Amino acid sequence: MKALICESWRPFDELELKTVPEPALDGPGDVRIRILHSGVSFATTLVVQGKYQRKPPLPFAPGTEIAGEVLEVGAEVRHLAVGDRVCAVLDWGGYAEQVVVHARHVLPVPESLPLEASVALPISYMTAYGALVWRAKVRPGERVLIHGAAGGVGLAAVEIALALGCEVYAVVRGERKAAFLRERSAQHVIDSSAQPFRDAVESLTRGEGVHVVLDTIGGSVFRESLRCLQLDGRHIVIGFAQGEIPQVPANILLLKNISVSGFNVGQYIGWGVVDERERYAGTYRRGMEQLINWWADGRIAPKVHARLPLGQFREAMAKVTGREAIGRVVLDI
Repeated sequence: MKALICESWRPFDELELKTVPEPALDGPGDVRIRILHSGVSFATTLVVQGKYQRKPPLPFAPGTEIAGEVLEVGAEVRHLAVGDRVCAVLDWGGYAEQVVVHARHVLPVPESLPLEASVALPISYMTAYGALVWRAKVRPGERVLIHGAAGGVGLAAVEIALALGCEVYAVVRGERKAAFLRERSAQHVIDSSAQPFRDAVESLTRGEGVHVVLDTIGGSVFRESLRCLQLDGRHIVIGFAQGEIPQVPANILLLKNISVSGFNVGQYIGWGVVDERERYAGTYRRGMEQLINWWADGRIAPKVHARLPLGQFREAMAKVTGREAIGRVVLDI
């Protein structure tokens, strides 16, 4: 089969397309999938350079979010059958024509839904879902400030917050992204290239602030966001796109009775310091099933910004690293 292979730690653009053996089914709980679509994410550029906290054994095919068709199932697999349309999260191996993975993280995708868009569910949407539902425990009517709202996780968070009945304050940079978020029914869209988001939140909430912040940016955005929270607010750290890992000014936590916590979906799929994928398998599956049901009901709608063939993997990643994409970029395998 064809696969994009990382033979040594190197920049993403230096990966090579090669012909490698097809994978064989290993155990009774495994499933073999023909990969049709694979998600493109910035984290992959770190993985192939050996700069990510998890280092796959060399050589390997990168790629962790896929959608495709079941080719074979192990004897203990009950919820899947040959021919099923599925999406899945992998440790690695997604930039290839086939993969074998344990069935615990493989979910059927209804025929009514576009298969290519389902690559957004296992990580992007589950990150947003876990942060809002499991960690922040948002309630209907709460005001939620979402940074990077046009990105993969940010856009998912906007849709999930709306599905949960929250009032969304979506922060983006540029009118093109702002216009898109307005079309997606975000009640308040803040273009941070035109106005400081803290000033906008102050004005829009009449000084009351928001209940929850989802922060994918870090750095100065983290510090300013703490001051956007109302009393008893919750700040959820998702990532550090700005590059700086900020320090928490503990005095403001005390003065405003606010809390800061982090959410890493990797802990639920075996990517933590300790591999706990089996412990959280049921929790993760129930979250995915909720997302698929919301999608089927029209309450969320994962967006694919662009689809490119596997041979154009460099161009696909450029759309992500250049912050051009609204939603997800997908490789057609």
